[in-house]
This record gives sequence, C-alpha cells and structure tokens, in this order.
Amino acid sequence: MGSDTIKKGPAKAPHRSLLRALGITDQEMGRPFIGVVNSHNDYVPGHQHLRDIGDAVKAGIRNAGGVPFEFQTIAVCDGIAMNHRGMKYSLASRELIADSIEVMISAHPMDALVFIPNCDKVVPGMLMAACRLNLPCIFVSGGPMMAGQLSDGTRLGLNEVFEAVGQHSIGKMTDEALCEIEEKACPGCGSCSGMYTANSMNCLTEALGMGLPGNGTIPAISGARKRLAKTAGERVMDLLKENRRPSDILVPASFKNALRMEMALGCSSNTALHLPAIAHEAGVPVDLAMIDEISHTTPQLCVLNPAGPTFIEDLAKKGGIMAVMKELADNGLIDGSVKAVGADCLAAILDRYQGADGELIRHFDKPYRPEGGIAVLRGNLAPDGAVVKQGAVLPEMMVHKGPARVFNSEEEGTAAIMAGKIKAGDVVVIRYEGPKGGPGMQEMLTPTATIMGQGLGSSVALITDGRFSGATRGASIGHISPEAAAGGLIGLVEDGDIISINIPARQLELLVDEAEIEIRRQAWAGPPNRGVTGYLARYAAQVTSAAQGAVFKKPGQA
Repeated sequence: MGSDTIKKGPAKAPHRSLLRALGITDQEMGRPFIGVVNSHNDYVPGHQHLRDIGDAVKAGIRNAGGVPFEFQTIAVCDGIAMNHRGMKYSLASRELIADSIEVMISAHPMDALVFIPNCDKVVPGMLMAACRLNLPCIFVSGGPMMAGQLSDGTRLGLNEVFEAVGQHSIGKMTDEALCEIEEKACPGCGSCSGMYTANSMNCLTEALGMGLPGNGTIPAISGARKRLAKTAGERVMDLLKENRRPSDILVPASFKNALRMEMALGCSSNTALHLPAIAHEAGVPVDLAMIDEISHTTPQLCVLNPAGPTFIEDLAKKGGIMAVMKELADNGLIDGSVKAVGADCLAAILDRYQGADGELIRHFDKPYRPEGGIAVLRGNLAPDGAVVKQGAVLPEMMVHKGPARVFNSEEEGTAAIMAGKIKAGDVVVIRYEGPKGGPGMQEMLTPTATIMGQGLGSSVALITDGRFSGATRGASIGHISPEAAAGGLIGLVEDGDIISINIPARQLELLVDEAEIEIRRQAWAGPPNRGVTGYLARYAAQVTSAAQGAVFKKPGQA
C-alpha cells in the first residue's frame, strides 16, 4: 500500500507517532488509508452541505474497512464572483486546486481517494489531480440545487435573476418583481439548477466513468445523495482491491463518450476548456477539432435550462445521465467496453437502464437538433477556434452580420449595455479578457443576460476572447483564439467594422480587407497593462490559450 511509506518499519516510528497523535490505533495502522478530498466551505451554496456528504463518504469507507482522512480544497462560486475582480480568479483556481491536491497527497501518502467536488472549476481541478496522482479513486459530487418557483408557478434558476437585472435596467421590471425573483431563484444548497458549468461537469464525470450512476443528477438535498456518497466510500475500497486507476478508465474512448454526452445534453461551453485540460493530464489528445467533429455527428437529445424550461432535477426523474447514454449507445455512439468506477465495463451499467423517454430526453431519430449543443467556429477572427453553445442560440441568430461595438474590458461592455447604448443588429466585441489578457478569462453572464433581458437576444450578438457561464444563452461566442493579448485579430477590430457570424457553416469573419488589417497590426501598441500582481501575474505568465484548454505551459515551453 502507498501509505506503507509512512507506516512500515522501525524507521517510520516518528511518522507513526504523529499518526497516533491523531488517534490512529494499531489496528487502523494495518488498514488502507483513504484520502477524502472535500471542497466544503460556508461561502458557496454548492458546497455548504458538503460536510454532510463527506461524513457519509467516511462512513462508507469505514464500513468497508478503510481509514478515512479528510481535507479541504478551495472552491469559487462563479455567481458570487461574477462581474467584479473576483471572476479573474475563477478559471485560475482550477490549476491551484489540482496543484494543492497533488501537494497534499504527495506529502501524506494515501492508498486511494474519494473526491467531493460540486462547482465549476473544482470538478475539472480534481479530475486533473486524479490523473496526476493515478491512485484508485472515485468522485461523488454534492448534487444539483432544486429549481426555484415564483408565486405564479414559474420555475427559474440563477440565469433568470441575471436576465431580470437586464429587464429592470430598462424599466421592464418593477423593484418588487426583481425582489421576488432574487428571493426564490435559489431555494437551497447545491450546484445551480440548470445545465450550467457545474452540473455539466458533474454529469460528464459520470459519463467519463469516474462517478457512480446518479452523480450528475441526484438532488443535493435528497437522502439518495447521501446514500450515493456512502456507496462511493464503500466502492473505493473495491477499486483499491482491483487496483483500478484513472489511467485504466480515462482512455481515448472514454473522452469520446464524454464528448458525445456533452453534445447530447447541451452542456456549458466551458466544457470545451475543461475536457481538453483533463485529457491533457491523462495524456489523451482532445482538441477543438475533435470536439466539433463529434458535434457534427451527435444529435442534441436534451434542452435544459437555460436553453429550455426543464432542470437537472427533471432529468434525474427520467433516468439521468445513464438514460441519455443508453439512447446513444443503442444507436452506436457510445463505446460500452470502457471501464468505469461502477463496473468492469460501461455496458454492464447501461444494461440496467432504459433509454430516452421521448420527451425530456428525445429519441435518437427525433432529436431537438441533428447536431450537438456546442459548435466550434473558425475564420480570420478565430483561426485557432471559438466556441458557442449553439443549442441555446435563437434560430434567427444562427446567421448574423452587423457592425462591431468594441470594448476593451467586460466592465466597459457591461456599462454600455446597461446604459442602453447597444442597438439591434450590433455585434458587441469584448476583448483583452482571455486567459492571458484578463488575466483569468472572465465569465460574462452579466452582459449576455442583460442583452437577453433587454429583449435584444434576437438581434444582437456578443463575441469575446473571454468565456461565458453555462447559464448564458443567445448568440454568445467566446474562447476566441488567438486572444487579443496574444496578438489575435480581435485586438484590431474597430467600431463599425462588419462582423459575419455563420454558426451552421462554423464561420466567424471580420469583413475588413487585408491591407487595412496590416496597417492596424503595424500600429498596434500591445495589450493594456492591467497591473496584476501575485497569483494572477504568475498565472498570466504560464497559461496557454483557450484553444489548448488554458492549461499551464510545460517547463521550458515558450
């Protein structure tokens, strides 16, 4: 056992002495040591209840003969961090989470691990750490929040609060109505209730084979969630006996399965950052070209909030992720031979499930869309790629051409939108918000939701080298690569330039002739100096482009 490094032999007497200070008995010294990596804190609604989940996991470990040791990681709530300086730290926290877990487990050897994430960057950060450490492990998330409900019966999530702010800003909503939405949108603990980034990643963890069935959809507040946590604690002991590690599970076919599910579910565009980053740690090639190729051949079977009226709790009632996977598998799009934490192969799990119900989960031959929920655009504005959640774009905005309204920060763009300065037909350009330029690639739910709330969603597009919340809907195109700070063409766009967007054709073009572009390039003075210090300065120096998953450069990489 890995923990023997600190338990066995006379030379380890000092180590055992310190373990005895924790209350570890002689009998426990002979048992497997299991790390419980918990992201509990009291400030994040998705994580406040994770102490209870951790207790259930530890009970399961003890049931199966292990000795649990729990420790915490950081966790950023993107909703609370939105539209202020804190958002610069959100994506950047992913690398810190992975690094801190690597440090903790390397310094304190364990035999196996249970990971307890819930919100956006914590899930991929923990998966990245799991790949690095390659110990037998299992994931159990904190589960989704229930949808809110207004007095008239309307169901809603966090996205509707942001859009309500947009309506309120132009006098289309009263103070009283805004207050009711604020009070009722988030009724309790859990990751925000729609197919936003947190739930997308928790669902894809299940699809990757790293979480048990139900991991992505069982509600946070249910007894079933606690039972799942206890079962995960028990199951990790089996994985230890079987010596089943992430390298056995996270193989190329597993990532293709997850990408199929990403498209069928209509997941957050942020998954196009996180899946390549996890694959990078696993040594598996996943890039934007692969993502778009799979989009072309995978139908979208679910339309969940913010794209539709249903929520994660509704998907749970229809069989959850396994039901969607079963529908794809029955039509040849899922490789059932891959290993998973719940069985020797995925097919053995899927055999226990029914496929689509035909309504919330559409049948394969009657999908919501013939293509997947995410598309990758290219063109002179994004030669390395840009990402759009096409499953949440209104039909009339799938093709759009209009004049650019250019802003050098999210704050500038948001102020103009809130002030009513954006008109029908415009293409809002928010730049210098990429991984390096932001730094941290701010998530822009405020400007996109305000555009929708002001009734401009059918006539205004927004493009950026930043990124979007999974709650974003509309013609919102992000991850433009190369970013402005790296010399990308988006940094040379001027007010009034015509931008052409054609999502079905996967095209994003600046309609300015090459001679004029070259004049502008010669005159470009470089990115604005944001004056960042501390971790953000180190992050900006190390991070790669969004097209590469915004992972850190390898040592010696230019």
